Amino acid sequence: MQNIPISLAVPGMILAKEIKSSDDPASMTICGKAVTLTESLIERLQRMGIQSVTVEGHPVNVEGEATLEQMLSSLESRFRRVEGDPLMMRVKEMYRKQILRSMGEPGGR
Repeated sequence: MQNIPISLAVPGMILAKEIKSSDDPASMTICGKAVTLTESLIERLQRMGIQSVTVEGHPVNVEGEATLEQMLSSLESRFRRVEGDPLMMRVKEMYRKQILRSMGEPGGR
């Protein structure tokens, strides 16, 4: 999942988190999780002052964010010194799956 500015949202993206009227967890839900964005819904959210949305996958490359390749390369380098340890390799694999899942890639399940 990826948090993106509402200006980068496009029809067809699916919300990964509900949209609340404020940061307060008790605030009113404006739009539920798993809703597919439409052009009219995006425009309505913009008029309501919503600044960002969390969508499934990783559909937008935002400047400053690491790419999938960079994250996997970093993971490899972090675990390089413990390659012979089976327990640490299981931990590494859990992290790898989480990275893939967060980026909306197959194999993250």
